[in-house]
Amino acid sequence: MDSVDKLEEVASKETLQQTRKGLRFWAIMVVLALTSLLTSLEATVTSTVLPVIVADLGGGDNYIWVANAYFLTMAALQPMFGQLANVFGRRWPIILSTVAFVFASGICGGASNMAMMIAGRAIQGVGGSGVGVLCEIIICDLVPLRERGLYMAIVFGMVSLGAALGPLFGGLIVSYSNWRWAFYMALPIGGPALVLLVVFLHVKYDKSMTLATKLSSLDWLGNAVFIGASTSVLIALSWAGGEYPWSSYKVLVPLIIGMVSLVGFVALEATPFTANPMMPLHLFANRITAAVFLLTFLHGLVTMWAFYFLPVYFQGVLNATPYRSGIMLLPTILSLVPGAIIGGVLLTKLGRYKPILFVAFALIVVGFGLFSLLDQNSSTGAWVAFQIIESFGAGLALPVLLPALLAPMTDKDTAVATGTWAFMRSFGVTWGVAIAGTIFSNRAAQLAGSGAIGSNATVTAQFMAGGAYQDATANFLDSLSPQTRAQVVAVQSIALQRSWQVAIAFGGLGVIAAAVVKEVPLRKELDSDFGITEKDNSNDEMAETTEKGAPSGHTVIST
Repeated sequence: MDSVDKLEEVASKETLQQTRKGLRFWAIMVVLALTSLLTSLEATVTSTVLPVIVADLGGGDNYIWVANAYFLTMAALQPMFGQLANVFGRRWPIILSTVAFVFASGICGGASNMAMMIAGRAIQGVGGSGVGVLCEIIICDLVPLRERGLYMAIVFGMVSLGAALGPLFGGLIVSYSNWRWAFYMALPIGGPALVLLVVFLHVKYDKSMTLATKLSSLDWLGNAVFIGASTSVLIALSWAGGEYPWSSYKVLVPLIIGMVSLVGFVALEATPFTANPMMPLHLFANRITAAVFLLTFLHGLVTMWAFYFLPVYFQGVLNATPYRSGIMLLPTILSLVPGAIIGGVLLTKLGRYKPILFVAFALIVVGFGLFSLLDQNSSTGAWVAFQIIESFGAGLALPVLLPALLAPMTDKDTAVATGTWAFMRSFGVTWGVAIAGTIFSNRAAQLAGSGAIGSNATVTAQFMAGGAYQDATANFLDSLSPQTRAQVVAVQSIALQRSWQVAIAFGGLGVIAAAVVKEVPLRKELDSDFGITEKDNSNDEMAETTEKGAPSGHTVIST
């Protein structure tokens, strides 16, 4: 009998441990949902506020770092927060991350120059990184693996909702108030959330280690190498195709340095010199986890592909304003959240992740295939229905990926595995935007070079220089003559079709990965050292969920 069969035998004998989810549990869930909503809202609010900020603060070409500084620090620090959670527990890392986020929001709102704004956004990203990873880890600590899907769906649904509402809120703020409230609005939300964390989030952790012991147990060198390497790659991707062409040394040098450094990081983590690696290589050592990490990367890639390039279709082909484009994107959000909830419920009821992931990526492939049929003559019903199909598939997978990753692992791996998983998701998001933008711009440049915009030499030159993405706006279209506008719309429509076609291939890779991933029974009990602490005679505390002497079958499975 192999290890998988043993685990199945153990799981079949388990009964779902009953936990009393009282006041503290639900208060914690509320604050996790609130902070998740807030960090994702602040991530995207600058998309519509940025032009007004630049007009007020100046800053020239540095404006791009108002967005990039947030995403770079958020992505690069996620694995580090996984290790910090193991060493220092969950309570203080998430409290301090929330403090950093709220404090940085005040810095951004009060910024008097672009340097101050960028610094504030970088600190916001640090806080957002910790909040995001710790929210996911805490859910894993409080809820057995079999039940996590539904609670993950709640948090990820709030993340998706915040990301969608950010541009809309930004547009409303600059229309009816001062741009500074795009950041100040974090204070009345973050403040109460911080109070709730302090009052209700009391979880267990190892109190026997001294501060010196805790600090010495951190993988300082590994964290430094990883942060430097991932930042280098992310900077290159943020510049590629937009700021500079892929062939530019300003893209190639940081990209090559970063990728080589990541290889060096992997080698470092495998050496005996790293006693407590921040990203243990056994996380990738079996077919299940390797497939789920790939699925996570692909899910981030294709989700952002649609999220970023549907607005290009709405604005560059259908001539919608940015605000109306946000409204037109609502079917994506309004179907993603129910999809996530249904995915979470199915995971809890069925205890199986493989069929959910397979159906999810199949729907994503169908959705992108339908997107490739869209053009300037498509009906409203078509682009609404196509969004619902693709986004529902993306939502189905959203709460299932992390439980699938943790299924063959012990609960002791939860923190570092979650931090690594969060980075893979962010890494996929960055690659998705970069690849989609490059394909779109290159195809538009080819069409322009072949004479597709023959009526306007200036626009032709702009497109041949890779400017199609920047010009996919209603304002740009309105500045053109009717003949040139029709030609530009046709070029952008065809370029988008090529982009969607390539996205089908990435989604198809996800279908294959979902088909080959092995199914492992989801544990019905907790074996965590970080559950909610109990208080005597309290009726609204969660009962202790950790039983000593957990089944030996709960080990990382080599396949």
